[in-house]
Amino acid sequence: MTFDALLDLFQQRIPAHPWAQISLYVLALLVIAAIAQWLVARVVGRVVYRVLSLSGNRDWAAALMRHRTYRRLGYAVFLAVITVGISQVPDLGKFSILIERLAHAGTWVSVFLMLSGVLGAWQTVFANSRRAQTRSIKGYVQIAQLALWLVCGVLVLSILIDRSPLWMLSGIGAISAVLLLVFKDTLLSLVASTQLTSNDMLRIGDWIEMPQSNADGFVMDIALHTVKVKNWDNTVTTVPTYKLFSESYRNYRHMFESGARRIKRTLRIDATSVRFLDDAEVRALMRFRLLHDYLEVKQQEVEQTNRALQGPDADPVNRRRLTNLGTFRAYGIAFLRAHPDIHHDLLLNLRMMEPDSQGIPIEVYCFSTRTGWMDYERIQGDIFDHLFAILPELGLRLYQSPSGADLSGLRDSPRGAHAALAAAAADPGAREPMAAPTDRADRVM
Repeated sequence: MTFDALLDLFQQRIPAHPWAQISLYVLALLVIAAIAQWLVARVVGRVVYRVLSLSGNRDWAAALMRHRTYRRLGYAVFLAVITVGISQVPDLGKFSILIERLAHAGTWVSVFLMLSGVLGAWQTVFANSRRAQTRSIKGYVQIAQLALWLVCGVLVLSILIDRSPLWMLSGIGAISAVLLLVFKDTLLSLVASTQLTSNDMLRIGDWIEMPQSNADGFVMDIALHTVKVKNWDNTVTTVPTYKLFSESYRNYRHMFESGARRIKRTLRIDATSVRFLDDAEVRALMRFRLLHDYLEVKQQEVEQTNRALQGPDADPVNRRRLTNLGTFRAYGIAFLRAHPDIHHDLLLNLRMMEPDSQGIPIEVYCFSTRTGWMDYERIQGDIFDHLFAILPELGLRLYQSPSGADLSGLRDSPRGAHAALAAAAADPGAREPMAAPTDRADRVM
């Protein structure tokens, strides 16, 4: 039996009613479109998956499947078959043109969905690579997707109204001011995202501090419009991307890369405890390993200066003498230089700042070799624990404002307070005796 005979037989068996014929043709068209969709989605999907897997790009193969790229290609084929075959259905009239335009527009929408899925797969593959730990292409992917959807919108609208896309683009030029107003944040974010990435100003994993936006933590995600920062209290702050380009913020990345973290903290000395050291106290402090060389050199300088000024039996007030505060500063510098966790190639100092009503500030300025938060706090705590504990060994006291208990003690024992004041007034030269040195002062830690 020939093909013409089969066609004649098929036409003879078609129902004579127009709506029955239309329904039969539409059903046949839908079946053919569904078969084409299944073949393309299955065959093309498996072939591409097999080729990518054999070439070692399993991540790409899995990402394309995850973003439903093959399924969207099947939708495009289904609608393309409808677009081509709907004109062959008889007696549809104007409905044929309407369905053809809708199917044609849907075909392009499916194609652009597929392309958007390919971009999403690229983002997924990049996110699983090592480069994603420091850089992000999410902003670029979102820019490309936005451009795709702008082109898709113009193309679909031109199909639906049966106009040329160039006519649509000329209309867009007339409303460019409105578009600039609507897409103001997008344009600002586009420029900011490009600058942040190209100049390497921000990476995923950077610790940034932006007080004006209440952001203090690590960067989790860098997108076109927003940057997500996970704060130390496990909250997430969303900062517009353009703010990170137009406003200032602090990035601690270089601190981690340099391997040195600054320690800058002040302890306050009670001014009434500062005094000169006599010869016996200097000899006693010679037992301190960190002070021995310093005291030998300073003692020789003092003796030479005093011999040049006047005789040995002159009034001590006119002689040069060492102070317990200066000796403490020398001890602190020697202690920091001997500390194994302090960076010795960077600036290290123990300086006295301007005294005020809160005592004499002594600032410790140095850099630790550990940048991790726990190690940094441990090192800083060990240093100040030791400096606080060594103060009584040098006859110094840490300044502390009187508390309620101190005031209550004065109120409960007024006689004792008056007696102490009277004794101080009667003997203004009286001073607190310096505690005897102990073995704990010889330890670095």
